[in-house]
Amino acid sequence: MSSPFYPVHGAGLGLRRAMLKSLTDQAASSVNFWEIAPENWIGVGGRYGHQLRSLTEKLPFICHGLSLSIGGPAPLDEAFLQRLKRFLAEHRVRYYSEHLSYCSDDGHLYDLLPIPFTEEAVYYVATRIRRVQEILEQRIAMENVSYYTVIGQQMAEIDFLNAVLQEADCDLLLDVNNIYVNSINHRYDAEAFLRRLPAERIRYIHIAGHYQEAGDLIVDTHGAAVIDPVWRLLEQTYQFFGVIPTLLERDFNFPPIAELLDEVCIVRALQTKYSKHSRDYVQHA
Repeated sequence: MSSPFYPVHGAGLGLRRAMLKSLTDQAASSVNFWEIAPENWIGVGGRYGHQLRSLTEKLPFICHGLSLSIGGPAPLDEAFLQRLKRFLAEHRVRYYSEHLSYCSDDGHLYDLLPIPFTEEAVYYVATRIRRVQEILEQRIAMENVSYYTVIGQQMAEIDFLNAVLQEADCDLLLDVNNIYVNSINHRYDAEAFLRRLPAERIRYIHIAGHYQEAGDLIVDTHGAAVIDPVWRLLEQTYQFFGVIPTLLERDFNFPPIAELLDEVCIVRALQTKYSKHSRDYVQHA
């Protein structure tokens, strides 16, 4: 099998407006790639718009969407997709991903809700993903999401995810933290889940922190540092699939930028470690 295409390389960080004030040129260039939610930036001018432009002119960027609502009952917002297409081109964005969930009906619900794990939903969602790829004229990645309840389940989560990726012929944004969160909340084996993912479809990885509500309940907040079990799951991911571009997400409770960069450095150190292991394996195989 040939090596998969990666739109970026190394260790990345999600860019939020709260970071801009303390983000120096040196700090910005120390991260291999950045990710933004396009909904938060499309049409933004003034100081923020200028800052974004100055960054996208110099550094690799990916977009991770919030409002596509790929599993929602309402028609796709094709006018938004046209605006998104122009934004991606304007800022030379390397890649676009979204959540395998829904967030709207007649209006936005401001939460990412789970799609029923059914065959009907597989075909419904896949048709919509293919339409998005047609409009944007590029492949996109769907992210495995955290969820807290299951409605009308007919398939296991992993079977649903794989079926959608296959039917839509799209890529995967692998969120390692979401696998860990779901494995605790829904009591399944995270390593077994990982092993069943299609390696050739993984384009990049998310890693993040969460909130431990109880021993058997974790809330996916992106508001804390990454914990050791999630770091270990990332290591297992590199062991199974090789080193893949990996991005740290942080959405609130922002520490000093230096602390976020320290976590990015942990990602980079693990990538270096497992790149070496991969080379050693090839040399001795």
